[in-house]
Amino acid sequence: MKIRKNDTVLVISGKDKGKKGKVRFAYPRESRIMVEGINMIKKHSKARGVARQAGIIEREAPIHVSKVMLICNKCGHPVRVGWRVIEGKKVRTCAACHEVID
Repeated sequence: MKIRKNDTVLVISGKDKGKKGKVRFAYPRESRIMVEGINMIKKHSKARGVARQAGIIEREAPIHVSKVMLICNKCGHPVRVGWRVIEGKKVRTCAACHEVID
């Protein structure tokens, strides 16, 4: 998967189109990521004694990785991710400015 934890991404489709956020979690097997403040859902929660209060809780849900684009650290634009082998190590590169992302 080309997007990893702590990357800054831009949502390119869906209800949150145009919003930017930082990746909190990555789930490569499902091709999904959790982004701060993106894809907020309302979860109805039942009280569990004094540990948890009952009510409607708003939290983030995973979003498919194809709905986001990585924002390059150097050029600041949403870009596609390329791969290059440098000194025997495979690294991610920006497709626009050809800078190493990792």
